[in-house]
Amino acid sequence: MLTIDPTTCALAVIDIQSRLMPAIANGAQVIDNTARLLKAARLLEIPRIFTEQNPAGLGHTDPQLTAEMNEPVMQKMTFDACRAVDAKKLMAGREQLVVMGCEAHVCVMQTVLGLLDAGKKVYVVSDAVGSRLPENRLAALQRMAAHGAELVTTEMVIFEWLGSAEHPQFRDVLQLVK
Repeated sequence: MLTIDPTTCALAVIDIQSRLMPAIANGAQVIDNTARLLKAARLLEIPRIFTEQNPAGLGHTDPQLTAEMNEPVMQKMTFDACRAVDAKKLMAGREQLVVMGCEAHVCVMQTVLGLLDAGKKVYVVSDAVGSRLPENRLAALQRMAAHGAELVTTEMVIFEWLGSAEHPQFRDVLQLVK
């Protein structure tokens, strides 16, 4: 299957933290798109994973996203979340990971490369990743794609999860893209 399979995927939110986001180019868009995906994932019962890089220095997950958080947060010091102590949460028996977060060229990219190395199918949500400098984001997206990650958008993910206008949650989820 070339589309994202909602029965075998999880959503990974990498380090969208309160002290970091004001410095991120298009940070508001990253937060808005992440919030939409989190809401869709909740409605469609897609597992969600959250990480925080050095929360003592960068703060906790941005408050605009915490309303959608019921899962514990994996706090880490490694840039690649796959190398963190409780990295098994990131894998959670899922074949596919839909990844978003900050910074694209550091924690997101290293985590994506770690997931690919572990044999996972990875989809990077290009309109929900950010870096302080746009050129770092672009270079990271190019590198992740070159190594096998698929670049997708928020709406691509939502509609692939739904699969059909006959999905029982279609109307509720459709409100997230309007």
